[in-house]
Amino acid sequence: MLNRRVVLAGSAGALLAGCGAVARGTGGAAGVAKSPVAGLDAQEFQWARTAWRYLENNTDYDTGLVNGMDRVPTLTAWNAADAIAATIAGHELQVIEAHEFDLRLSRLLGFLATMELSQGQLPNKAYNTLTGRMVGFDNRPADIGWSAVDVGRLLLWLRIAGQRHPRLREYADKVVLRWTFCNAIDECGALYGTARSNGQVVRYQEGRLGYEQLAAAGYAAWGFEVRQSSALPAVETANVDGVPVRFDARDPRTTGAQAPVLTMPYVLSGIELGWVAPDGSSALREPAQQVYRAQEQRWRRERQVTARTDYQLREAPWVVLDSVYASGYAWNTVGTDGQEHERLAQVSTRAAFGLWALWPGEYADALVENVRFLFDPDRGWFEGRFEQGGGPNTTLTLGTNAAILETLLFKAKGALYAHGQERPGLFQVQTADAFNRVGRCWPGERAACERSRPAGGSVHGAQ
Repeated sequence: MLNRRVVLAGSAGALLAGCGAVARGTGGAAGVAKSPVAGLDAQEFQWARTAWRYLENNTDYDTGLVNGMDRVPTLTAWNAADAIAATIAGHELQVIEAHEFDLRLSRLLGFLATMELSQGQLPNKAYNTLTGRMVGFDNRPADIGWSAVDVGRLLLWLRIAGQRHPRLREYADKVVLRWTFCNAIDECGALYGTARSNGQVVRYQEGRLGYEQLAAAGYAAWGFEVRQSSALPAVETANVDGVPVRFDARDPRTTGAQAPVLTMPYVLSGIELGWVAPDGSSALREPAQQVYRAQEQRWRRERQVTARTDYQLREAPWVVLDSVYASGYAWNTVGTDGQEHERLAQVSTRAAFGLWALWPGEYADALVENVRFLFDPDRGWFEGRFEQGGGPNTTLTLGTNAAILETLLFKAKGALYAHGQERPGLFQVQTADAFNRVGRCWPGERAACERSRPAGGSVHGAQ
């Protein structure tokens, strides 16, 4: 029936895997004559089923957790958001049935409501998917601090889960009610992560243009003041193939963080929010258009299919920041090691699908044509295709397969967060009670923000 430790693909009678199994034949994953989902054709429905194979192969039965990378038993808070997104999309796209959906999401929410917390406050940066214990990125037991950006995206998907499936809202609320936000977000919404250095906890401001605003939307969805992070920071404008592209002007030499222009934060903001945050901010709408237009223009001028974003490798430098603009140059590919890696430039599968869904047209068709065969029918979608030579990056990740599932859900049903449809739930009742102040810095416990919005902008050329 079901392997005790890992949900195996193709276990037809298994509680968690059977409903999503793709029939096999000599030609690979079986096709379908007609899609059961309005808004998707048969091929698009098959794309969703292929993405679901990743989750079948990488879900632990006992914990309900999904590996962030194929057969690597580690999960981050961002991965947990991806797992929620993929599970909701899998159900609503009729890849899995209601029974499997309920069991999967219930197990995941159950873990999130009882897991160990970094410093007793927020989700640790990583967990082992087999044991559920906090670990470092080497998968050894450790409390290594939290990422406020990762927590923000998890907050957004906990809220979306409660909106789209109200019977689960109470349990999503209980997850968040355990968390303490005092050191993660200040009264104006600036985000702070933590790390350990020489045995001491170090707190640092976190987030750069794109992912910072996406994370802020997650906090805003729960009523936090986020103007410091949802507004554009100090930005400058680079000329990329004739298109003005905004980039984060904060100096990485003083902030300690790179600030490349990447596609995925803009794609996710469009798919999940329609580029309108829960607090009404639409700061990413115009930069998103710029990021799309620059890549389309490169294709029209050079006939170079382009879908640039961050992605993962199974070898050094491990994480690649494949950018539209970074460190003073257009189309710069850098690693988290700070070095340039021109040979690692790639057409990202998830970015290509996201651009295709948000900006349909001639270039969208070229993007999908470029990536539509980048999958293993038994394992899911690959990270992408290298620009140099066209070889596939066969790394398999939850991030890419979840993004494809939620992109297809967006294509079928529109933006995934429901604006203006909130009803008071357990979280609102608990946090609105003036006699229930527990020192966790919930929205009602905070001082009013008095800082003004940041601004900025000069123009630079980039070739």
